[in-house]
Amino acid sequence: MTEVAAPVLADANVRQMLSPFGLDIEYTRAEGNALHYTDAEGRERRVVDYACGFGSLMLGHNNPEIAQRAKEILDSQIPVHTQLARHSHTNDLAIALNKIIQRELNTDEPYFALFGNSGAEAVEIAIKHAEYDRLERAKDLLAGVAANIDTARTAVASGAAQVSADAYGQAGVAAGTGFDELAAEIERRNEAAAGTQPLFLTIEGSFHGKLASSIQLTHNEMFRTPFKSLSAQARFVPADQPDALAKIVSDERVPVLDLVTDDGTVTVVERDFPVFGAFFLEPIRGEAGIRPLSAEFARTIQEVSAELGCPVVSDEIQSGSGRSGAFFAASHIGLRGDYIILAKSLAGGISKTGVVLVREGRYQHGFETIHSSTFGKDSISSLIALKVVELLEADGGQAYRAAEERGNKLRSALEAVRDDFPDVVKEVRGAGLMLGLEFHDQSEASSEVIREQTQHGMIGFAVAGYLLRNHGIRTFTTASALHTFRFEPSIYVSDEDIAQLETALRAVAGVLRRQDEEGFGGA
Repeated sequence: MTEVAAPVLADANVRQMLSPFGLDIEYTRAEGNALHYTDAEGRERRVVDYACGFGSLMLGHNNPEIAQRAKEILDSQIPVHTQLARHSHTNDLAIALNKIIQRELNTDEPYFALFGNSGAEAVEIAIKHAEYDRLERAKDLLAGVAANIDTARTAVASGAAQVSADAYGQAGVAAGTGFDELAAEIERRNEAAAGTQPLFLTIEGSFHGKLASSIQLTHNEMFRTPFKSLSAQARFVPADQPDALAKIVSDERVPVLDLVTDDGTVTVVERDFPVFGAFFLEPIRGEAGIRPLSAEFARTIQEVSAELGCPVVSDEIQSGSGRSGAFFAASHIGLRGDYIILAKSLAGGISKTGVVLVREGRYQHGFETIHSSTFGKDSISSLIALKVVELLEADGGQAYRAAEERGNKLRSALEAVRDDFPDVVKEVRGAGLMLGLEFHDQSEASSEVIREQTQHGMIGFAVAGYLLRNHGIRTFTTASALHTFRFEPSIYVSDEDIAQLETALRAVAGVLRRQDEEGFGGA
């Protein structure tokens, strides 16, 4: 009887996309900074992993200390699900993260923790909390206006004050029509303003996830456009362009009218309705091509957000947990977010968790009663994350020093390739073990194969397949910068691994320089 192949019911399209380039490999073993697979001859092949779970494996594949801790947790039969009960492990993790916040971000203000299952879910939590906060700000503003209108009405009725000559015109009613008509028009306008849909600010090239709300903050139109109608929209700000930010804020401004009674006169003043829910940013924009945010623009964002009254959300899902050479990449640029989001490496590459840390001055305590997540505070992921923090903090932060030292070594190798192939390699960017190497655009390449691969958006897969097949290197381009390859290995990447990568990249650069028709032809 002929054996029928199992149907492909999961990731079928992805497999079809990877297969022509020899990337549809099933890996069978992983440790440290390496993956292993079995080739057609039955031999085990080692691959140096520079993708490392898109930044999730700061401490490597199957870190033995984390794996041992996971076994101990399971063997202890600790309750996993105890909703509506005391969660000491989760609280311990929040306390541990707060100690790092105090040290690196130079603040004594505590941050409250909201837990989810992934980075994208954590972004969703942050969006929800920011909207909850925005509505509270709007309610306070409108309540203040209502109180001021009542004060003005009483003063006018008693003869203690008169409406200024300009007030009626500012409100768009005929002069002298009476206070009640003036107040009614202001209330009508303010009610219309209160119906304004919320907006979020973020930076061009940003990536904050692919769920219903988080996808609206992800700049790549291929991911975002099909789902644009599902949630609140974002305005994307060009990086390091404060004038563009100011224009966006000005264009989206929605005023409400208020009455102020002072020294016997009632005047109309404009106040800004809270349109913006939050400003989301990544200290290092990973999917934009590994682009660190400048300290100057970070300060501008904080100043503008303070004026708007909206929180700054620092998305450290990819850049955090030590990858930049500090626990928080934001610490390098003096940025202290009102919210901080962590995921990926926080769970050690074994468990799954995400957390939103909200500083006390912005935290809405009522939010906890209307938001929950079944796995959001489970004991297993909390205890594993505690172990990760312990390992990162051990020996006075040796892991951070390793990320910086290994990152410098890796960066030197990438820059050596750039220096020898300036016609092929455009730039090296990043910090610590979050680095990117950008090739020059090959859309007008003399090689028909390379040109067409580029024009069809497949050159990244072609190069990745070449690196894997010929050099045992695994890496990919970033999602929104298809000429930039990411290098986010663990702290255990060795000198030999780095030398292997440099040799491989020199070979790629040689193919591109020669415009070799056969170089990236596929598997």
